[in-house]
Amino acid sequence: MKYQVCLVWLIGWLLLGGSVSAQQTQGSGQRVLTLQDFLITAAAHDTEFEEILMDELTLQYRKALTLPAGDLIMSVKQQHEFFLDQDRDSPDTDVTLSKLFPMSATQIDVAYHAGATAASSLKASELSVTLTQPIARNALGHATRLLDRMTGVEIDVARHQVAEAYEDYLAIVMTAYYQWYAAYENLKVGRSSCQSNLKLLENILDRQTQKIALPIDVNKVRLQVISKQERLLELEEAYAAQRHIIERMIRYDQEAELIPAAPENPRQEDRDFDAQFTDFQQTSRTFDILRKLETRSALAVSREADDLLPSLDLLVMYQQDGHNYSLENATESLYTGLQFEWPIGHQLDRAQYHVARIQERQTRLHTTNVYYQLYTRLCNLFLSLNRESKLIAIAAERIDLARAVLTDEAENYSFGRITLNDYIQAVNALDTSRFNQITHQLAYQELLVEWLRLTDQLIVSSDLPSPKMN
Repeated sequence: MKYQVCLVWLIGWLLLGGSVSAQQTQGSGQRVLTLQDFLITAAAHDTEFEEILMDELTLQYRKALTLPAGDLIMSVKQQHEFFLDQDRDSPDTDVTLSKLFPMSATQIDVAYHAGATAASSLKASELSVTLTQPIARNALGHATRLLDRMTGVEIDVARHQVAEAYEDYLAIVMTAYYQWYAAYENLKVGRSSCQSNLKLLENILDRQTQKIALPIDVNKVRLQVISKQERLLELEEAYAAQRHIIERMIRYDQEAELIPAAPENPRQEDRDFDAQFTDFQQTSRTFDILRKLETRSALAVSREADDLLPSLDLLVMYQQDGHNYSLENATESLYTGLQFEWPIGHQLDRAQYHVARIQERQTRLHTTNVYYQLYTRLCNLFLSLNRESKLIAIAAERIDLARAVLTDEAENYSFGRITLNDYIQAVNALDTSRFNQITHQLAYQELLVEWLRLTDQLIVSSDLPSPKMN
């Protein structure tokens, strides 16, 4: 798990303010959990992080599973032959060694045989060395090298996809924290509003005692308090639900209640959209994957075209024939020749070739479609981010104005210049403005995380640790 802690510590450092603080204990059995600490703890304890990284483990074996094996293969056979019509028997030994050099497709076989035959009781021995070299299909290992390049591209794409999955889940985790913090801020506003309205009820009851307020005024305020209490119950439930999600992600089992700290948003560049999208297209993981997939499709076409060639192998064999196990009185021979095999029609190979060409075309079309889809999606995200940024500023201004109006209306109500309805309306206007500000802040944070995720800026592939089996 330690490798995950290091990674998310780096994420916290780069994206979330340049420093990572320790969790701090607050009074009343509460514990503050910052966004940075949350990410670190989640990476260390949430097994979903580790499950994603486990995909990296299989990649180191991908080539071994895909390419032809270059192992040295040894085969030994020992048997005893009985020549029943001649009333004799003899041991028979066969030993072979075989080695393939995949990148050149060169096959070398060494064979040794010793044993008697039905024609003679003398033990005959034979040693041969055979070299087989393709010179048409997979000539000098051409197709194998294409497969090696294809596999290398697939491994690179798979590593990028691991990073994509890690980044997707990191975005979910960050969004969960932002939602938890928004629920916490809403709860604070709800509690503050409830307390303010309880004080208003005390005030109106006191005014009723002094014969200043009417019973209808008391009932109006009571209804206002009940409404705020109902809203508070909803906010408490929403906050508890978000806190439970956070506790599950970090496997929290302590008694102290966790509370969030105000998160610092990752910074969005101030450049215009087209400049940012151009950089994204040139340097991002997403477009690198698309380019690699196009490369793989082109290599697949070349490999299938290679399979249309006939199987033509050059054979060179050196052989010794002698007596007994030590090849006594051996005679030497050298053989050269060609081995030819060509399926008439190539029905299967031609079909595979044409399918590969179609898939290559589909891959290029897919890249074009993804380009326009991402352009449209990011363009709309950019507009939404700008909108929410402006709405946050407007919400802050609205809160200042609503608070000023409430102060004035409180004074006006105390002097009887306005009705209780006007005062209650001013109270609710301030509450609504405070809730709206939190809503827009959460929307901006979620949009920004989505922007960073889509543009591959939450993490980079090189930041991913290399997981190891325990």
